[in-house]
Amino acid sequence: MSPEQNPVEPKPRDKRAFNAYRHGLTGHVLVIAPSDEQPYKDHCQGIHQYFAPVGGMEIDLAQQIADDRWRMKRACAMESAVVVRGLNQPDDAQSGNEQVDVALAMGRVWGEQKKDLNLLSLYESRIQRRIEKNTALLLQLQEHRRAALQEIVEQAAILGETYEFPPEAFPPNFVYSSAQIARLAAHRRRLEAVRRPTRRAA
Repeated sequence: MSPEQNPVEPKPRDKRAFNAYRHGLTGHVLVIAPSDEQPYKDHCQGIHQYFAPVGGMEIDLAQQIADDRWRMKRACAMESAVVVRGLNQPDDAQSGNEQVDVALAMGRVWGEQKKDLNLLSLYESRIQRRIEKNTALLLQLQEHRRAALQEIVEQAAILGETYEFPPEAFPPNFVYSSAQIARLAAHRRRLEAVRRPTRRAA
């Protein structure tokens, strides 16, 4: 068989091109390029540090936000790759002016890749709406959690250090320990003791 008749088999992808990375927070196994593994970890860590989630539900929402924002970055990179690839292709329209030629090439890329670019735009819009929805839900949960903590701390500050709250006194899904409540209640009592002489003087 001649070389022309012998089909060229595609070269198998290097198995090292991707890593199977188990996420420490979710336990999910992610297939990710080695070059993206550390940036992805840093990205997730930054999101969690920003929101400071407490409890399973808040942590899960923070991770969903982190993953969706990562997808947005990837979609933007894909959009840029589509445009750059199109700009590097030969173009029949040449004006002799570099800026005009780039503008003409951008128009050609839009016409040729309009379907792919529209799909990417739709993809980004859906992700953005999901990010906004999950962010609003997470902030709402955190507001309710802090309000519940404030109410319990106020009660503990009035009732004294030795008072033991019955379990049913705590709201559902209350994530704070007795030690945290006692420490915050002591802080509040100390603040009130400092403010009291100032009020009398006024």
